[in-house]
This record gives sequence, structure tokens and C-alpha cells, in this order.
Amino acid sequence: MPSKKSLLKPAKAVSKAATVPPSLRSARGVSDWKEAIQWLRVRGIEDIECITPDLAGVPRGKMMPASKFTSNTSLALPSAIYRHTISGEYPEETESFRYEPRDSDLKLVPDLSTLSVVPWETDPTAQVICDIVDSAGNQVDYTPRNLLKRVMALYKARGWKPVVAPEIEFYLVAKNDDPDYPLHPPKGRSGRTILGGQGYSIAGINEFDELIDDIYHFSEKQGLEIDTLIHEEGPAQLEINLRHGDPIELADQVFMFKRTIREAALKHDIYATFMAKPMQAQPGSAMHIHQSIVSEKTGRNVFSNEDGSPSQEFFHFIGGMQKYVPSALSMLAPYVNSYRRLMPNMSCPVNNAWGYDNRTTAFRVPVSDPQARRVENRLPSSDANPYLALAASLASGLLGITRQIEPTAPTEDSANEGSIDLPRGLLEAIALLENEPAFEEVFGSEFIGLYCGVKRGEFETFMQVISPWEREFLLLNV
Repeated sequence: MPSKKSLLKPAKAVSKAATVPPSLRSARGVSDWKEAIQWLRVRGIEDIECITPDLAGVPRGKMMPASKFTSNTSLALPSAIYRHTISGEYPEETESFRYEPRDSDLKLVPDLSTLSVVPWETDPTAQVICDIVDSAGNQVDYTPRNLLKRVMALYKARGWKPVVAPEIEFYLVAKNDDPDYPLHPPKGRSGRTILGGQGYSIAGINEFDELIDDIYHFSEKQGLEIDTLIHEEGPAQLEINLRHGDPIELADQVFMFKRTIREAALKHDIYATFMAKPMQAQPGSAMHIHQSIVSEKTGRNVFSNEDGSPSQEFFHFIGGMQKYVPSALSMLAPYVNSYRRLMPNMSCPVNNAWGYDNRTTAFRVPVSDPQARRVENRLPSSDANPYLALAASLASGLLGITRQIEPTAPTEDSANEGSIDLPRGLLEAIALLENEPAFEEVFGSEFIGLYCGVKRGEFETFMQVISPWEREFLLLNV
């Protein structure tokens, strides 16, 4: 039996911990600069990474000593970082796509609620996500985080707050330093390459136990909460589900999770990829988004009436998704490769149908109680910028509510048979975004012109590459 002295030790430790301010014990976020200084000092942080997502969702920013970060230093980036393609090229100007004449500075404003450590760095390092303002301190609306905030403000004006829960799929692949060669699954702890058809397989997860432990460890150190983790249908394809919450916070988490998972994989000498379709003849990777709306005043789910029945807002939200999401698809499927995922018979919807607990529809209503009634958007791919994907999806639903758009009847059977009801490629999707007046009102003409200009530039870059299919079937036959 333990002695009284040993029994008292835990209580003493808890009492001591209780004297430490919660902000200093928190793995993620502080309330002000005074707390930030203390938080950094307690952890012995030497360097700070000030990062912000570009249009692709790639972290851009600056690194500096912690002492400089807390000394009211002005941080700036050139506006051109929001006008280059994923390959780092700058498209030609058009009537709607223009460069800022002076390429003047945009300022980084740290959001201290996102402050966390960088657990994979050897030196004590922290990171913070930044918002973007111009030289006068005005919000730059075309940047991804601000665009989502703009959509959130439209909900707030009605006394509402969206609630979302993303599910992110990704592949683990063997290292490949030559882009001309196809990707392959890595070997697991058994020493064998994992095969497909492992949906929900615990053994499939156990093949990468140590890597997954690192993902959990890195996430805990950053205050990122994983709800569940599963093995998907593809070989070494995993899915992480996040707990529901505020769209900005969840977009931040997806932004950070992608970085975290890549770093954990590299530690084990393999790649993690969020490419929508990394391997031929295998399922693509999605970023499904569960969405609901609550009243800010009461917390009641707007999708349910007081008697528990579905509300008009619920049906109009679905109607808006059906009408507007196809025109916003380039924000949910942003690359040429994204459209390789959107194919029939590949575990992915290729329609704008909806249904109750029907995974073949683009918009699925899961079985739930009235307070948890929600709509799952199954179209976004995991290569999407989470801020832009959430903005597009939530804006589409809200437009349906404000314009009282009635949905079709729910689909009872498979919706994936027959024709494809969505844009079949990036250029078609871009044209739909440009030609939808409702999105110009919601997102602003500057964002749409800038985004579509970058996407056209990426398509032109893609067209310069000769594919193996062309060499296989055209070289000697035409």
C-alpha cells in the first residue's frame, strides 16, 4: 500500500501547476502580447515562424528570433505571392487579372490565438498564423483566410454561426525523387508493401504505427485535436477526422495538419501527399466537409425546427449547394489533377444530387439527432486550400437560404450512374466561377479575377508537359 507521503505528491504537483496561468499551460494560443512574451519565455523559444496561406494553401512567411518577434517589428510580404502559380510562375496580365503596379508590401498581422510550438524542429521554435492587411491596416479581402472571414461575416449579420468538421484523406507513398516515375505505396512494419482494399482496416493502420504515433505526438504539442483516424480504400491511404467547430479554427487546423503529417512522414523516410489523385487506378483523396448552422443567441441548430423536423433553412441550404457548388468547383478541386479524382465508380460523387445517408451523392445528410443535423459536402478534394473550400461551400449554402432555393427530391438509389453533372476540367470550372454574378457579390471581383488568372496560368504550365499517355499511344500511331 502506498505511503501517505506518496499519496500527497500528486496533489502537491497539481496545486503548483494551478498557480501557472492557463495561457502558459495551453499548447495553442494566447490572448495578448504580454502573455505571448511569457509563453515564449517559459518554453525557451528561440525562433518564430510567421506564416500565412497563399492561394494554394502553401505556408508563406518569415522566420525571426523570438526577441525580434516581440519587439513590435513590422512584418511584410510582397503582394506578388498571391499572384504566382503552384510552380512559381507569374501568368500574363488580362483584363481581370492584374498585378499591383508597385508590387507593394502587404503586412503580416499575427493571430496570437494560433501560437504553438513547431515540434519537429531541433531548436526550440514556435509558429503563428498571420492575417494580411495593406499598408493602411485594411483587411486584404482576396487572401484566403480573409475571404473565409468575409463569408463568416455574412452569417454573423443574420445572427448565425456556421459549424464545420473536415475529414482529410491522404496517401503515404515511397520516396520518389523523379517526377517521371509513378508513385508507389511504402513498405509498412511488416516489410511488405501494403495493398489496396484496406478500408477501415486496423491492421492497415498498424503497418504505420510509429508514424501515426508521431502524428499524434506532433498534433498534441501544437494543440491540434484529432477525432478519429482510419485506413481508407487505397493502399496506404489514411483519413483524419477533426472535431466540429468554428470554420476559421478548423481551416487553420487543416492548414497545420497538412504540414504536420508531411513532417511526420519525412521523419520515417516516406512522403505524405494530399494530391487528389496520386496513383492511377486507385481512389482519390477527398476533404469532406460536414456543415451546420447555429444561432449565436440560442445555440440552436438552424437546420432543425423546435419539434425536431428539418427546417426550411436546411432545405434551402441544400438547394444553394446544388445550384452554386458546381460554379465554385475550381475552389474545391483547384488543379488539373483534381478532376482525375472526379470519375464514376471511383468512390467519389460526380453529381450535384443530395440524399439521406447516401454516399453516392455530392451532398449527403448523415443520420443524426435534430441538434446534430448537418450536410456533408463530398466534392472537395484534399488538395484544396481549406480556407477557400470552406468559403465556397458555406457561401453556396447561404446563397440558397437568402434566395430561398428549393432542392431537388432526395436521391434514394445510386447517383453515380450515367452522365457526369460537374465540370470535367479546370478551364470549364474557372469559366463557371467567372460567370456566376452571385459569387462576385460574395467574394468580390478582385479575388475572382486573381484566382482565375492564377488557375489559367497553372493550366498553361500543365499543357507544356508531354504525358506518358501521349508517348504511348501517339508516338508511333498517328
